[in-house]
Amino acid sequence: MAKALVIYAHPRPDRSEINGPLFETAKAVQGVTPVDLYAEYPDFDIDVDREQQRLVEHDVIVFQHPLYWYSAPAIMKEWQDLVLEHGFAYGKHGTALAGKTFMNAITAGAKPDAYSQAGLNHADLRSLLLPFEATAHLCGMRYLAPFALFGAGRASEGNQLDIHRNAYDDLLKALVADRLDFEKAAAAPFLGDVLDEFLIKTGAM
Repeated sequence: MAKALVIYAHPRPDRSEINGPLFETAKAVQGVTPVDLYAEYPDFDIDVDREQQRLVEHDVIVFQHPLYWYSAPAIMKEWQDLVLEHGFAYGKHGTALAGKTFMNAITAGAKPDAYSQAGLNHADLRSLLLPFEATAHLCGMRYLAPFALFGAGRASEGNQLDIHRNAYDDLLKALVADRLDFEKAAAAPFLGDVLDEFLIKTGAM
């Protein structure tokens, strides 16, 4: 069994229709350690030693956040700037994260077709998140395609919220149980509500 660290950032959780419920889902998964950055560090005074120890103790790191201006909320960038130090996360002696798995779990306001060269954003989602992927590679981590929820503003309509929560639950449980096909998940444009093609099938289903 692997241990997963879900690092969550949302500056306005009171206005979140989907990130909050997704984080509650993560909290309930055995083997997952949930960290709410804005709740723990409201003044941005990040405890670097504590965060580095958390990284060392986990096999999978998930950044959960809304897609803000094609990136993550400010505290997540601050966290990266301070925690991913030379000599710890990268550099000749910075091998603490080598071999671990990293991915983003994001919510986006626009529909999937907005994330293409011909779409509204003139870029696909993987291209927009390239700084995270490059960071993972620099630190010797395996980067998986982002778990993406599009049209987040309409996620609460009908039973969509339950569908998204169930998919996130499936993803986290597969990561903890080492049942995700990492090769397929690394090559995909994104992971969504249907995860069956990325799961390793077992005899006990």
